[in-house]
Amino acid sequence: MIPEPARADVGAFLSRLLRLDKAAVVRLVPGVGSTALWAHLPFGVLVVRGLPAVGGRDVTVRAEELLDALSGDAALPASRDPDWRWLLPPSTGRRVEEIPAAEVLRVAAAAAETARTALDEGVGGRAVGSRRVRDALLDHVPIVVETADGRVDVPQRLVQAVIRMNFVGGPDGPPVGVRRAGPWVGLAGAYGAAWHRPIGESLNLQVSPYRTNG
Repeated sequence: MIPEPARADVGAFLSRLLRLDKAAVVRLVPGVGSTALWAHLPFGVLVVRGLPAVGGRDVTVRAEELLDALSGDAALPASRDPDWRWLLPPSTGRRVEEIPAAEVLRVAAAAAETARTALDEGVGGRAVGSRRVRDALLDHVPIVVETADGRVDVPQRLVQAVIRMNFVGGPDGPPVGVRRAGPWVGLAGAYGAAWHRPIGESLNLQVSPYRTNG
């Protein structure tokens, strides 16, 4: 069951998730004193929010059914374990940098403006389709952190994930942490985190980067 104090937060998480993917599933992973609520977004990012311990086993359910259950007795819906097809990061990783919330919001807004310009005017004088523009922006790296162990690239898809899931809050909110766990890169906001494991590159669109020396 979902504890009463956590239902509003879980409901907000599920509502935002379902706006992005009506068929989404969520995975509840129990921990010590808490449960992690995981989901996969359509643009290749995992998002997670912690909630008070639910109890029981590691289980995957449909997001829509879980949202419906919140208005009743909040009993977990039927298991959909075979529908979960994604690896999870090996840990919460280590924080390598903090980015002001206002800067993360600015990066997201700049991407939206770049997308509008690319669709209206093309790229390099050539017209491009909306899907290609979207994929290029998601692959673009607007935040670069230089650490003693090397460079950490934060792609736009992670920025969009924390913004669309409302993990950041307002511009005056707590800073957003850049995290690293093996090959995984994460952005951790005040209300949740997004994780991505890089696999390739795409069309290069020019968006002002944010560089920091961690």
